[in-house]
Amino acid sequence: MRQGKYRFIVGFLAAPVILYAVFVIGPYVQAFQIALTNWHGFSPAQYTGLDNFKQLFKDDVFWAAVRNHLVILLVLPLATIVLALLFSFLLNVGGKGRGGQMSGVRGSSFYKVIFFLPQVLAVAIVAVLFQTVYRPNKSGMINGLLDKFGVAPVGWLTNPSIALYSVIAVMVWQAVGFYVVLFSAGMSSIPKDLFEAAALDGAGRFTLFFRVTLPLLWDTLQVGWVYLGIAAFDGFAIVQVLTSNNYEQDTSTTVLAMETYRNAFRYGKWGYASAMGVALFFMTITFAALTLRITRRRESIEF
Repeated sequence: MRQGKYRFIVGFLAAPVILYAVFVIGPYVQAFQIALTNWHGFSPAQYTGLDNFKQLFKDDVFWAAVRNHLVILLVLPLATIVLALLFSFLLNVGGKGRGGQMSGVRGSSFYKVIFFLPQVLAVAIVAVLFQTVYRPNKSGMINGLLDKFGVAPVGWLTNPSIALYSVIAVMVWQAVGFYVVLFSAGMSSIPKDLFEAAALDGAGRFTLFFRVTLPLLWDTLQVGWVYLGIAAFDGFAIVQVLTSNNYEQDTSTTVLAMETYRNAFRYGKWGYASAMGVALFFMTITFAALTLRITRRRESIEF
């Protein structure tokens, strides 16, 4: 009986594991191999060792992309989690139900659908929508409003000092709905009696949020931080669509995924592009490993 159970498990998992190995693990291994060559896509590849990685350390564009990733890594998770926590708190315990019981604001179920709507849209579509929002003339939604107040148009995507933050704002707008739903699910699992007991003891909304909600939602917050940190090392589609017109002018919004694409498909430097992909891979793995390590240390201290 036990042997039959294991055969069923192996047979059930065989197909997805094989597909994952062929279409995910295989390309990763191939990328590591190509990164050690000077392959240009058509001619036979010649082994060059670590020359591509040495060139990376001398490439100013590569380091500009790394700096941009660090900025995104700091701003994107923080802004997204703060907004998602605020909205989730309002949607779950921001109002009062019948008999003075804690409940969400009126219409909270409808608001959850509205917040989650950007997740339904493809990332490229979101970027196209914000191209209209960020147009540098009066036809842009933001600059059109500013013009009514006599404010000169702002180059949201053409001004190097604010272009990256404009891109991050789009990433936050697109991601916050998912984490509203995620944190709402976590808050709904917290017994309402805890909120009501704290309210009876005189706790206000501020105290309820920081003394009751956050400690009980800490594990969910850690998961969200890891997801958003990994997302901070991507951003290809949004950067490609939003900054395609002025991308060659500066590197204020460049990311490693975009540079990998440019070197591979525009310049034919497949070996160098693979080296960038390998560097991005190790950066992402390092972030995830450090975050999980810190999480384990915290749990070991508490328990």
